Amino acid sequence: MQVFRSKNAGACYGVQRALDLALKASEGDGSAFTLGPLIHNPQVVAELDARGVRAVERPDEATHGAIIIRSHGVTPAVRRSCEAQELPVIDATCPHVSRAQKAAAKLAGECGFVVVVGEAGHPEVEGLVAYAQEAGGSVCVAECGADLPDDLPEHVGVVVQTTQTRDALEDVLAGLKERGVEAEVKDTVCTATRQRQQAAAKLAGEVDAIVVIGGRNSANTTHLAEICAAECPRTHHVESAAELDPAWFADCETVGVTAGASTPDNQIDSVVRALEAM
Repeated sequence: MQVFRSKNAGACYGVQRALDLALKASEGDGSAFTLGPLIHNPQVVAELDARGVRAVERPDEATHGAIIIRSHGVTPAVRRSCEAQELPVIDATCPHVSRAQKAAAKLAGECGFVVVVGEAGHPEVEGLVAYAQEAGGSVCVAECGADLPDDLPEHVGVVVQTTQTRDALEDVLAGLKERGVEAEVKDTVCTATRQRQQAAAKLAGEVDAIVVIGGRNSANTTHLAEICAAECPRTHHVESAAELDPAWFADCETVGVTAGASTPDNQIDSVVRALEAM
């Protein structure tokens, strides 16, 4: 059985930057707290916890050390709460997310109403909504055209969760067009996400089975698995090599491996080695 690794897979710049900042904060006698999991990867979060970098839900739960703003970003109100704790604040927000936050605020000021294309309840989306609202805009969240409300104004701004698919954006834009709504679009899908999706779709169409590695709470990994499944019915989403089942690959001559942007290289290497050993 031949194992092929996707050309673009694994931890993106924003995730690696967040990890590097967190690890630096934990050096020596240092300790730090992240607001929620630093990234959506349970194994990495557990490793950070063992190093003294613990996840908390509220800024006031950070009693000493530093407060780390995670890669998904936070709302303006939460950022102010962090600063009020009088502890060092390490901003590990992904630069692409920061760009999307600024775009949401700008569109709110220019259009008055902002459509956030993304997953309702996701921390990045909650931040985009809050930035638009703080700039005086009204907001709705839509993951597809069917999610759009009927009572939209004639002109809206559109901003996108960085890990969303191109298809999701196009579906929302089609829904706006059907309603006769003019849209000013800020395409904030990050390049790394787009590259991983395109490479994964290509590989999935060329192999008998494909394994997608990453946290089940990771939006970008979940989307990656959905994209692969559309091309290859034998798509398997795992968080670690321990979840691999040899029965999945019965009669397979070729297996592909890809990973979400929250998956470090050591986790990918572990899965590849396990597959090659089968």
